[in-house]
Amino acid sequence: MISKIAAKLTLILLFLFAFQMFGQDKKFSGDPDTAFKTARELAFNKQRKQAQDTLVLILTKYPDYHDIREFLATTYSWDEDYKKARKEFTYILDKDSKRKTTWLAAIKNELWANMPFIALEMSNDALKIFPNDPDILYLKASAYEKTKNPLEALSTIQLVLNQNPENQEAKDYKINLNKTLSQNTIGINSSVDIYSATFNPMQYYTFRYGRQTKYGSIIAKVNINRRFDENGAQYEVDLYPKITKGLYAYVNFGLANSFLFPDMRYGAELYKSLPKSFEVSLGFRTLKYATSTTNIFTGSVGWYNGNNYWSFRPYLTPGDTGTSKSGNLIFRRYRSDADNYLELSAGMGYSPENNQNNISGNLAPIVDLKSQKINTGYYFSSPNKRNNWGTQFGVTHQEKSFDQGNYFWIYTLALSWELKFK
Repeated sequence: MISKIAAKLTLILLFLFAFQMFGQDKKFSGDPDTAFKTARELAFNKQRKQAQDTLVLILTKYPDYHDIREFLATTYSWDEDYKKARKEFTYILDKDSKRKTTWLAAIKNELWANMPFIALEMSNDALKIFPNDPDILYLKASAYEKTKNPLEALSTIQLVLNQNPENQEAKDYKINLNKTLSQNTIGINSSVDIYSATFNPMQYYTFRYGRQTKYGSIIAKVNINRRFDENGAQYEVDLYPKITKGLYAYVNFGLANSFLFPDMRYGAELYKSLPKSFEVSLGFRTLKYATSTTNIFTGSVGWYNGNNYWSFRPYLTPGDTGTSKSGNLIFRRYRSDADNYLELSAGMGYSPENNQNNISGNLAPIVDLKSQKINTGYYFSSPNKRNNWGTQFGVTHQEKSFDQGNYFWIYTLALSWELKFK
């Protein structure tokens, strides 16, 4: 019995010894530069694991070949293995703290790892070795922004521009920071509807003020209409409270003392982000007139696909004659950012939410009218991103509320302007 146990222990020891010898024999032999070039080609051709294995093998013989270790750490960052990358960067900087490329890669690793305070500390350490270096200052500004300190980020990026006013990357970053800091907006929308028959042109104006807060945005609006040779005003407030990540709401309340608008309107909607760049919402609108109340149920499905955005919004409006159904499909093609895009939309059916301005007199809205419309719009901003403009043209084929079965055409031209400021 004892001899059998001894034999098993001997076999185990022999196996461990052989494994250790095998591990010791697995060392690099060859030209490190040639192997490094091959590893880079592998990494850039989506064969990252093979590249990393090659780099690790080279380092068994050349542990202080810092270019190789730095590239290995960078590939770990690309793979979101930030902890392993940090270990390799630290090894290099402990050996040679004057390697600027390693400092830059190491700071980027912390930014990508969502460790902005560590990135900020590392930036300060690097600037002691490379005072006022523009590349390091740029990363320091990024770290400040990620720590929710855009003012310090702006001051830091200005140091870069003081050295080189033509640094385009820094100029673009400053513009984006100013945009972030511009928490206030004022704007004007103006549009006119020209009818093919019956009505004189109808004019619509909206003056608005908005402010971004940490809880969401708030927008106050004054809507002024001139229709049926009468003038009227409506006062509205829109709120977009943030609830949690990927979940926010829309809340609206408005009052008017003119028959051109509902006496009171209010509504709410909940928006939820979904995987694959989808967003859905569900909500309602209520329009209260002198003698009636109209409830509208709505929602939306949106999808971001690269620079493209698609959205479909249906409306269901219960009424005495049944439930009116309408819908609107929107397509946007974004350019440089969310303020620069081309928009195309098409809709069918009548909804008081969108068509209430076509109602005449004190009558409650007729919800079973037929309607088809198309719109196109172009929106763009100034080079400093502070001014935004928009133009829109639309055509609507609308059933007459006072003569159902007969139609007129409505041609709409709209212009808008918005100013952002701190």
